[in-house]
Amino acid sequence: MFSGDTRKMGLRERKKAKTMALVQKHALRLFREQGYKATTVEQIAEAAEISYSTFFRYFAGKEEVLIRDNYDPLLISTFEAEPLGLSPLQALKDAMLSEITKLSDEELETMRERNQLIYSIPELRSAMLKNMTGMTQLLAELLASRTGREKNDFVVQTLAGAVVGVNISVMLHYAEHLDADFGTLLGEALDMLEQGFPL
Repeated sequence: MFSGDTRKMGLRERKKAKTMALVQKHALRLFREQGYKATTVEQIAEAAEISYSTFFRYFAGKEEVLIRDNYDPLLISTFEAEPLGLSPLQALKDAMLSEITKLSDEELETMRERNQLIYSIPELRSAMLKNMTGMTQLLAELLASRTGREKNDFVVQTLAGAVVGVNISVMLHYAEHLDADFGTLLGEALDMLEQGFPL
């Protein structure tokens, strides 16, 4: 996914988000210069001017530098503030698009570069799918809380999975089409989901 705005976070969360963004920035530069496989955690930590042990306070490994972001807390708070009159899918769509509009051009370009690497390296694709499984569970919890259903309800799980699937397709398209606008793509894709994908 993407890093998101830090304005709604507390001081500790903002500091963590800035450190994560700094590490990701240097990691991407190193990946560009010498390749993903040739880049080590030690090199990333040195470039970001943090210790090796500090790196692992933020990321479980090198692949997480590309997979992990700070989007979930922002999505949760924005979704919970959406009007109750909206359908669960409409509320989720509005929350996701609201956060995307706060991203700078630099953040969007970083997201595109991360996605390009993720889709081009097999071990990163595997890590991304694991991350998306967690995202599906998060969305199921949000949808369940709004609808009064259980998070393991089949309908709730299916809708959460559909939204994650849409997001994956948008990420792939955005990574491959340099002229595409991520927010526009996601909005159109979620509209199609809402309309039942009329073909």
